[in-house]
Amino acid sequence: MGQDVEIKDTVAMGEILIIDTDRSFTGQDGQTITSDSAGHGVPGVLADRLFALEVGIDHVFVLQNTITVRRPGGWDEDSTGAVSDVTQTFLRYYDEEE
Repeated sequence: MGQDVEIKDTVAMGEILIIDTDRSFTGQDGQTITSDSAGHGVPGVLADRLFALEVGIDHVFVLQNTITVRRPGGWDEDSTGAVSDVTQTFLRYYDEEE
């Protein structure tokens, strides 16, 4: 149940992954979440899931339908794919196989 979020991801400046989605995660105020600070609401839950990947993310900024993720040292295909997958399936309540 739930639908996948349509996304388009772009790596910018080496350490920044920008994910544009077809859903809004915040209102007009963005939310910054670091590995040291807790977020709140939907952006906080999404950031917690991204940090749980343990791929070296240290900063997440969510503003409406755009999620910006920083990973010191740059992005590789595996880490980009993991972040994209978590974002794409974020609004699923359960997988189709269950």
